[in-house]
Amino acid sequence: MLLSVDRPNAATGTSLSYEVIAAVAEREGVDPIDIEPPEYDALYDVINPEALDSLFAPRENGLSRAGGRVEFVYCGYRVTVTSGGDVDVSELERTNE
Repeated sequence: MLLSVDRPNAATGTSLSYEVIAAVAEREGVDPIDIEPPEYDALYDVINPEALDSLFAPRENGLSRAGGRVEFVYCGYRVTVTSGGDVDVSELERTNE
């Protein structure tokens, strides 16, 4: 599992990329260490973990970055990560085609 641990989430002390893995693991009812190929998609195949960790990290001068959020699909879930460090994992909406 490729995760960046050098840019921790201030609230939890872990990286946002790890928080994504942990949130999906919770939804799946497994340990975060079990979220790896071949049973699960690799996070780095969907989004660059280091870029995700850096996206909302404080600037080098310590100032906060602008607010926002990023959404992506991972392991069959819609994942939303906010500038506040929140990670939401929800079921994908199915369309009738």
